[in-house]
Amino acid sequence: MPPRPSSAPTRIALVAFPGIRAFDVSVITEVWGVDRTDRGVPLFDLRRTAADQAPIPLRGGLSLSPDRPLAWLAGADLIVVPGLDDHLTPAPAPVLDALRRAHSRGTPIAALCGGAFTLAQAGLLDGRRAVTHWNLTDLLRTHHPQVTVVPDALFLQDDNVWTSAGTAAGIDLCLHLVRTAHGAEAAAAIARSMVTAPFRTGTQAQFIEHPTPHTDRDADTLAAVRAFALTHLAEPHTVADLAARAGMSPRSFARHFQATTGTTPLRWLITQRIAAAQKLLERTDLPLPEVARRTGFGSEITMRQHFATHLATSPRDYRLAFHHTPGQPEVDTSRPHP
Repeated sequence: MPPRPSSAPTRIALVAFPGIRAFDVSVITEVWGVDRTDRGVPLFDLRRTAADQAPIPLRGGLSLSPDRPLAWLAGADLIVVPGLDDHLTPAPAPVLDALRRAHSRGTPIAALCGGAFTLAQAGLLDGRRAVTHWNLTDLLRTHHPQVTVVPDALFLQDDNVWTSAGTAAGIDLCLHLVRTAHGAEAAAAIARSMVTAPFRTGTQAQFIEHPTPHTDRDADTLAAVRAFALTHLAEPHTVADLAARAGMSPRSFARHFQATTGTTPLRWLITQRIAAAQKLLERTDLPLPEVARRTGFGSEITMRQHFATHLATSPRDYRLAFHHTPGQPEVDTSRPHP
């Protein structure tokens, strides 16, 4: 079951040392370092931890001032490691030691983009699956052959260690970690303030350099089909039905859909239905069968199976963990997340 929200601030540790990327520092700070309690987001206590308190230079004439020693990691609820400007930059030994100790305590550790190289240096990815920017996968395999590098995921976790692909996928991972710990509404509120999608489906395969596999017209058609599915989420949809709406054969539709979104039509649809169900469970007192009906699962049993597979919890336990104060207006789930 996801952790129950707490009134105490969630303690987030940003691990800093020379060579980390300014962009990733900014992403971490934007997600966890801004007070959005007026919008229903939990209070976070984000600290910049380092081996010493000397200012750390960042690319572009910027600098970061640590405000806590590495010992602060012992009480952190989550540790986040930024990516690197030079992906082979060796992390200081005290940083690597602190990360190993934190992992042995069971603290979740997340690395953005090339931060996977730092976790690999610490040995935390040995024998585990990890992802990094698609252009760095061969480099990670070469220098850390004991790591199982997944080439096309946006982010993934293995044994409480999270890694993500490049740049925007770091935002995806940070929002996912908020969603997992505090619910879909908290993540959506942060995403809205950042003017970004609460989550993206698919893999980074859609961003790898290759010839465009379809025309602009096909892309517009597929976008229109996705919009139709989202506004009719409660209705049953088959690949054949959606393909007919796009004027394609099912096989051609599935191929173009995956090339555009990085996932299959049915997986995309399940993800949208789960997101809509999460909102209803958080913001309404609708019975579970009605939640399942409105979000297109058809039955509570089917919805429960998908929650178990994708969220490792049940709809009932999710509602217990993240239900908001009764009396709040019901949210509109007709257009979950394009």
